[in-house]
Amino acid sequence: MSSPAPLWVFADQLGPHVHSSEEMVDRDVVIIESARALGRRRGHRQKAHLLLSGMRHLADELGDRATYIRADTYREGLARVGRPVVVHEPTSRRAEAFVRRLADEGLVEEIVPTPTFALSRADFAEWAGGKKSFLMENFYREQRRRFDILMDGENPVSGTWNLDAENREKPPKKRTTLGVPEPWWPEEDDIDAGVRADLDAMDVDWSGEDGPRLFAVTAAEAASALETFVATRLATFGPYEDAVMAADWTMSHSLLSVPFNLGVLHPLDAARAAEQAYRDGTAPLASVEGFVRQILGWREYVWHLYWHLGEDYMRTNALDADTPLPGWFQTLDAEEVTAACLSDALAGVRDRGWVHHIPRLMILGNHALQRGYDPRALTRWFTEHFVDGYEWVMPVNVFGMSQHADGGVIATKPYTSGGAYIDRMTDHCKGCAFDPKTRVGEDACPFTAGYWAFTHKHRERLAKNMRTRRAVSSMERLGDIDEIVEQERHRTTF
Repeated sequence: MSSPAPLWVFADQLGPHVHSSEEMVDRDVVIIESARALGRRRGHRQKAHLLLSGMRHLADELGDRATYIRADTYREGLARVGRPVVVHEPTSRRAEAFVRRLADEGLVEEIVPTPTFALSRADFAEWAGGKKSFLMENFYREQRRRFDILMDGENPVSGTWNLDAENREKPPKKRTTLGVPEPWWPEEDDIDAGVRADLDAMDVDWSGEDGPRLFAVTAAEAASALETFVATRLATFGPYEDAVMAADWTMSHSLLSVPFNLGVLHPLDAARAAEQAYRDGTAPLASVEGFVRQILGWREYVWHLYWHLGEDYMRTNALDADTPLPGWFQTLDAEEVTAACLSDALAGVRDRGWVHHIPRLMILGNHALQRGYDPRALTRWFTEHFVDGYEWVMPVNVFGMSQHADGGVIATKPYTSGGAYIDRMTDHCKGCAFDPKTRVGEDACPFTAGYWAFTHKHRERLAKNMRTRRAVSSMERLGDIDEIVEQERHRTTF
């Protein structure tokens, strides 16, 4: 009796729920390191390290069960296997189309559903039906019911689905850090040393800086990272999840987005571990619910909408934003930036390829929205420069949520704010050359003035939206709005 076809895994399909499920455990595993795929797109150096480290660590873990092939292309690597392979659905439309072509050529025997998300694509399609707009809250509640997470029978524990209102604490005063235990950190090994040497030798124009590996890339590492987070950091995650501290980039965040997106940590495992902390009384419900909402709610929602909305999703440009990304933004040149919050966020991307969701949305995204940066170029920028950025991750997050370029399919209003929000939720403004309370003049905060200039530019659209019409009314009462608009039209310093 012949052995079953080997399983080919991509670099974001590295977990045991992929290669060692009941259906796959008896198959050999093929891992292909494609030089052309790695170098095709300019991306962050540390992201390339994580991908290669994850693949090579899996090959080492599986031993004789794994065949590790270094080739110029995936097609060349598959030809070396010498027989058709089985593969799970890839995580991008482009990769899926490629895999289907390989199936037509006889190199792929079967394409099976991906096991790296809680909800299948077929089940989401049934839930979405013919909807043209979506509410994440409805999806999130259905996820909780379906997977019986934080439920008491048919009802949510405590009788409340969403505790977001309890998770909006400002950074603590008179402290530069939260003072919580350190997250789990990986220890680099000989495999990482080999990856670094190989990346040094490649003729690729990486972005960002090289640095120590900061994220889990194996299932064992991910389990340790999750255990440390739940035991020592989850309790303080919720209250400060929307706060930013310049000297504490991790705060109480889990740092699990990379292992999630490499496929070495399953979202249900993380959600159930967090729920158990609540049941055991070691973490408050608001923190646990906030974490579960991020992974079973928003992350799954983003994944499924990527497929459901299809290729045409990013062909709109509702706000007619077409300003090219400035050179300092594209090169992550934080030293070219004066605003403390924006400089720090850019430096975080440059130095580690990661900042948490508030710098992404309310600093980097807010700046881009106010300045009218091309939303497609911005989406590519986030995809390339973030270590957890993949083609399925960023369209809904950036094009839709952050830039409102879809006209409201994802979010009911543009996510923009002035310096007052940044001053309230971060510790950046103290000592910054710009004053968050100043709209006009040399020390006018680019976010404060930018907010009013953005509101003025889009006043007709915003006036029709119940959630933004008050901003238009406030703008119309400003005696210096014409001066603000003219100032921001010519601003070159941020």
